[in-house]
Amino acid sequence: MVKQQTSQPLVGITLDSEAAGGWSKFPWYAVRQNYAGAVKEAGGLPVLLPHEPAEAEVYLERIDALMITGGAFDVDPALFGANDRHETVHTKDRRTEFEAALARGALARDMPLLGICGGQQLLNVVLGGSLIQHIPDEVEAALAHEQPNPRDQAGHDVALSGDSLLKSICGAEVMPVNSAHHQAVKAVGAGVQVNAVAPDGVIEGIEAPDYRFCLGVQWHPEFAITPSDQAIFRAFVSAAA
Repeated sequence: MVKQQTSQPLVGITLDSEAAGGWSKFPWYAVRQNYAGAVKEAGGLPVLLPHEPAEAEVYLERIDALMITGGAFDVDPALFGANDRHETVHTKDRRTEFEAALARGALARDMPLLGICGGQQLLNVVLGGSLIQHIPDEVEAALAHEQPNPRDQAGHDVALSGDSLLKSICGAEVMPVNSAHHQAVKAVGAGVQVNAVAPDGVIEGIEAPDYRFCLGVQWHPEFAITPSDQAIFRAFVSAAA
């Protein structure tokens, strides 16, 4: 199939899912508007991707870039070889199966890929890495990575590494970010580079230099707390043009 070219790159955005209750009496998908808004502002055309693992390749034939979002979920520890499972871990297995299939397919195509928060964690696992299952239990004197203040405000700073795609995009050595996670990258896979770290040592960003654009950030740049957040989306969309 020949993909129709448009002036705006088609950016696939993964959805979160919830069981019946709350917004609907039936199971429902959800995504914050600012995910799509950030893509549109950067020059892309956002396309939302329901969880159909068997159709992952079909989706990938139609989009130009992939963004794996965050959400109220954790990656199953069995997927990164853990023998235990922390009591706080809450998985959404169909979502993870779908996103993992998309991520592997995007990497095989060298398609621009951006993982945000839980999306970074999933990306790290797909690339052969592992995760901290619960930061307060594994990181001494950890910061409040589940910040109490609103997500459109900064929770802490991150330091960007000198020789990285992320630093070249953001143009800063230190930047304030929001924080909404209890898990984090533990070990990275082969060929994966850590590009951002919080003051307590928690890994806040990763990238895979062997690919055209493969970037993960632990915070939520779609809230555009700083110009660097907006620059991340512009670089992502530009890589798909």
